[in-house]
Amino acid sequence: MIKKKTNDKEQWFIYRANLRTKTLVIIGLAALIIISIFVCGYFIRDIPTNFASANQMPSLEHLFGTDWMGRDMFQRTIAGLGLSIMVGFIASVLSTIISIVLGLFSSFNKFADEAVAGIIDLFGSIPHILLIIIVSIMFGGGVWGVIMGVGLTHWTPLARVLRSEVKEIKTKEYIALSENLGRNKVWIAIKHIFPLIISQIIVGVILMFPHAIMHEAAITFLGFGLPPHEPAIGVILAESMHYLSAGYWWLAFYPGLSLLIVVLLFDLIGENVEKLLNPETAQS
Repeated sequence: MIKKKTNDKEQWFIYRANLRTKTLVIIGLAALIIISIFVCGYFIRDIPTNFASANQMPSLEHLFGTDWMGRDMFQRTIAGLGLSIMVGFIASVLSTIISIVLGLFSSFNKFADEAVAGIIDLFGSIPHILLIIIVSIMFGGGVWGVIMGVGLTHWTPLARVLRSEVKEIKTKEYIALSENLGRNKVWIAIKHIFPLIISQIIVGVILMFPHAIMHEAAITFLGFGLPPHEPAIGVILAESMHYLSAGYWWLAFYPGLSLLIVVLLFDLIGENVEKLLNPETAQS
């Protein structure tokens, strides 16, 4: 039986197909884990207390141990991660909308571009955590305050990227041709510019997720935003600080590790989505 040899071109197509399949599998698995955590956290409402089993070390019965009130730390961690994912999603969408509006507005004229650049520099010059806390307090705290605090302060990196992309797109000949044909700035921005920055928007909003989640955990750890009874990761870590000196290490270790894993999963999704949308990255 004679085996047919594959030429270099066929091998290249096989390599590209295998790389694309591997990338899609990684994205699917990471997204499945994140969605599962969010769904489970959404349905975990009241975690029962049992003072007889307080401060138990991790075991088969309690995977992450129990806290000082006998509550299962695994359930509290999943509930906190679910809340963080929800806050991160809404805040990322809000930040993305602001970035798109400013990016497209910068295409109108030189004055609009300079105004957008000034707004980005102004918000970028203020310490991020301080700005989140101020905005969160302005909106009354709570979950809504945290969402607005994170959402209204995380748009600067994406807006800067979109503004740079828009400036490059404006140098194309078809933009000048549309202007000569009498098309207005809004029409050009929506029909010509917006479709070309969709890939940057998709990658940007995914990579914005981990930053939003980490900052949500940071301000709740500092005691701003969410009340103590909310099962947020920042609240859990803040409470665990009082018990670390007594040797109850699992109260901080497992919630912190779980938060890190979720953040890394979002980074993994963002990197692989960028590979799918960027042919040069996919070929490397």
